[in-house]
Amino acid sequence: MRLSQMLFVTLREDPAEAEIPSHKLLLRAGYIRRISSGLYAYLPLLLRVLDKISAIVREEMDATGAQECLLPQLQPAALWQESGRWDMYTKAEGIMFTLGDRRQQELALGPTHEEVITAIARDMIRSYRQLPLHLYQLQTKFRDEIRPRFGLLRGREFIMKDGYSFHTDTDSLKQTYDDMYVAYSNMLRRCGVAFRAVDADSGAIGGSGSTEFMVLAEAGEDEVLYTADGKYAANVEKAVSLAPEAVPSPFKTYEKRDTPNTPTIASLAKFLDCSPTQIVKNVLYQVTYDREPEGEQSVLVLVSIRGDQDVNEVKLQNALTNLAADYGAATVLALEVPDAENQAKWAAKPLPLGYIAPNLADDYISPEKAKAAGIAPKFLRLVDETAAPLENFVTGSNESGYHIVGGNWGAEFTLPSHRMDLRKAIAGDRAVHDPNQTIQTARGIEIGHIFQLGHKYSTAMGATYTAENGTEVPLEMGCYGVGVSRLAQAAVEQSYDKNGIIWPVAIAPYHAIVVVPNIGDADQMAAAEKLHDELNAAGVETLLDDRKERAGVKFKDAELIGIPFRIVTGRSLKNGKVEVVKRAGGDAEEIALEAVVDTLKDWVEAAVR
Repeated sequence: MRLSQMLFVTLREDPAEAEIPSHKLLLRAGYIRRISSGLYAYLPLLLRVLDKISAIVREEMDATGAQECLLPQLQPAALWQESGRWDMYTKAEGIMFTLGDRRQQELALGPTHEEVITAIARDMIRSYRQLPLHLYQLQTKFRDEIRPRFGLLRGREFIMKDGYSFHTDTDSLKQTYDDMYVAYSNMLRRCGVAFRAVDADSGAIGGSGSTEFMVLAEAGEDEVLYTADGKYAANVEKAVSLAPEAVPSPFKTYEKRDTPNTPTIASLAKFLDCSPTQIVKNVLYQVTYDREPEGEQSVLVLVSIRGDQDVNEVKLQNALTNLAADYGAATVLALEVPDAENQAKWAAKPLPLGYIAPNLADDYISPEKAKAAGIAPKFLRLVDETAAPLENFVTGSNESGYHIVGGNWGAEFTLPSHRMDLRKAIAGDRAVHDPNQTIQTARGIEIGHIFQLGHKYSTAMGATYTAENGTEVPLEMGCYGVGVSRLAQAAVEQSYDKNGIIWPVAIAPYHAIVVVPNIGDADQMAAAEKLHDELNAAGVETLLDDRKERAGVKFKDAELIGIPFRIVTGRSLKNGKVEVVKRAGGDAEEIALEAVVDTLKDWVEAAVR
């Protein structure tokens, strides 16, 4: 391909809209153009990258026996209402684009396809003899992001591979899940990116277990916690660890103490000359459940946790989802810390903020106000595992300016019946599997996520099969997604320098670029055209920069767009050689004209193995 014939425009300055290096470089190098907030055109160079990633994805998926299909982007609301996720995606998370047709039916642009594929399975799978079955697609998805940013990493439209498997039992599901773990690892390895597979929270997709595949990069929005021995890695939302040991309490008797101006853990620990590990702090949340058809129901949640620890709100939301049935609900619509305006809607009297005790009385909730506001009349009390074992601890007294010292569960305070891990694991903690291992941290960009869904969708939507004994059984399901367009930008975020992009060879738009310093020199042009044609014929995808530009401009553009190998038909031609420069590392060497094709072919083949 001749660069003079391509839609090729580069920018010398960083676009104002771009925040991170990969976004800046893709715009500057002419790979993408912004159409609107979160919407980008994939230009010819990037489309070649996406096609190569897609080819690798298809090869690895097909190797597992999965079958490719294509599902509709427009999805009827009725399917999402069957699964119970309509309100979650349109209200709680609010990420789904919705619209109505001329018949006044509600539709959505699909952010994912669990409902559609389950409806197909419900209609077409009849017998255990048809199982297991695994279908996948590569398609554009849509998410109405509140704040689109970072280019293709958080856009409102993106390309994704999503796959769904159906099974007779959990053993079969686990086998496909393990196959996908290997396939996804192969995909990322073949794409030439450094990655880490981590335990993850299943989020709105649901299911019993999931693994995320993170491309490691400083600009990643996700924090990964891991151990150096390679035996543990998890997204911070899911991560577990051992908190530091609590320091024994110096307070041997129970008493209420005057502690003025100590509304924070740090100020209280300093005033009492004690460790934060001896303090039980009590954090107030408000969860809103969706109850159909009764409507929304809010519950005030009091979380008791050790003073040196913070609540992991993803773990908390998962715990509250598990408790939803106690309130006649299934879905959490919102979780927040109630501000003063919100408190005024239900509080019978001012709350002793900063001095709350685990036994904050239910009469702080006004029955009349609570009923009018749709709020449960009693607190839901939870205790974190770090706070439950404490003895002679410090905590609030429910009176501003005073704290309790020497408090104990089972004596002055009732230990909440809901005891669970709600703390946020952090770097420096000890590992659960080996306390001698210290938790470390890295940043990552989520590229793939695989889930064991179990019966979540098949039960809700009535997707069953006839077992060998003749009974009707819900289908076991798995779900597997990888972001194709995200992966393209993540590769750039992981590999660039001050001059531009450094593409991995396997997914680079072209393997090589032949640069002609002076197109008016007949010998330079003749050699360049011959190399261009012979390299392409040998399978080395090659660009020819035959533009009427200065040599320096061409060299800068070649580095900016990140083509792995640059061939220059310059001064060395008089000696029958050309200069070949490796984009990664910048190593340059002179190679005889007749050896260029074989050399480049060997380099490319070695890089994509």
